[in-house]
Amino acid sequence: MHTVFVRSVWLFLSLIFANQPAQADTYPNKPIRWIVPWPPGGGADVLARLLAAKVSEGLGQQIIIDNRGGAAGNIGAQVAAQAAPDGYTMVFAYSGTHSINPYLYKKMPFKESDFAPVIFLTSVPQVLVVNQSVPVKSVNELISLAKSKPGSLTYASSGNGAINHLTGELFSSMAGIQLLHVPYKGGGPASVALMSGEVDMIFGEPATIVQQVKSGKLKAIAVTSAKRSLGMPDLPTIGESGVPGYEVTSWNGLLVPAKTPPEIIARLNAEFNKVLAMPDMRQRLIERGFEPVGGEPERFARHIQAELAKWGPVVRKTGISID
Repeated sequence: MHTVFVRSVWLFLSLIFANQPAQADTYPNKPIRWIVPWPPGGGADVLARLLAAKVSEGLGQQIIIDNRGGAAGNIGAQVAAQAAPDGYTMVFAYSGTHSINPYLYKKMPFKESDFAPVIFLTSVPQVLVVNQSVPVKSVNELISLAKSKPGSLTYASSGNGAINHLTGELFSSMAGIQLLHVPYKGGGPASVALMSGEVDMIFGEPATIVQQVKSGKLKAIAVTSAKRSLGMPDLPTIGESGVPGYEVTSWNGLLVPAKTPPEIIARLNAEFNKVLAMPDMRQRLIERGFEPVGGEPERFARHIQAELAKWGPVVRKTGISID
């Protein structure tokens, strides 16, 4: 009886281990969920939908975008952290959620070790944009106006502690002015508020405002990066426009739950790298303010760690904290 039982156990285990390579070889055999931890219409949503359509073709399976907004990306990231590590749940990673929130929130619902990096997708210079009713055309004019009306000019963000909130705080501090921060529940709603005149300005991702700038409904004044944007080369940087040394650049990437099989991570990495390298896709991304990066998972892991080291002191200096 004992011998029969032992043989049965070994047979069962051998079937499991024998089946693992077969499962990897057939991946994916059903649709993949891509969690985007923000509402539709923001920069993350725009980028995910652009890439998902092409990557789906290479994988031979549909990628379904699952918008899970709230808590500056923490809610959607938590859902992904708790998902099965089988390659059928991915999460959009953003500089705010993975390099700022750990210092901002007293209680984080996930740890970075809950995830495995897949790929560094894009670097994203933000754009300082004002409503047409604001009588300025440059950073210097904006600073002068703000100094003449302390605390009366408003700027929108995608939420308390979001990177575009800290971008505004850093700008105010380095320019020696007072701006009034107005948080919204995502980049899309914040851009709508700017369009309607609820707020005066935004440090926004190009994807959410570039069309309104091109149509003349909004005025772009400068970019936040150290160098001029590939998509808006005629637009000066804030650093060269009156605030020397100023620089903020956000980033986007892809993570999966920790313990996802390495061969599945390698497959996803290869497919996304392939799409990022397509000339027509690169052009579409650059036109929307996304600067393609790509590379191996380890490159993305190193970048996350570097950004964690960078933003900790900035958040502590502002004194911002969320329960």
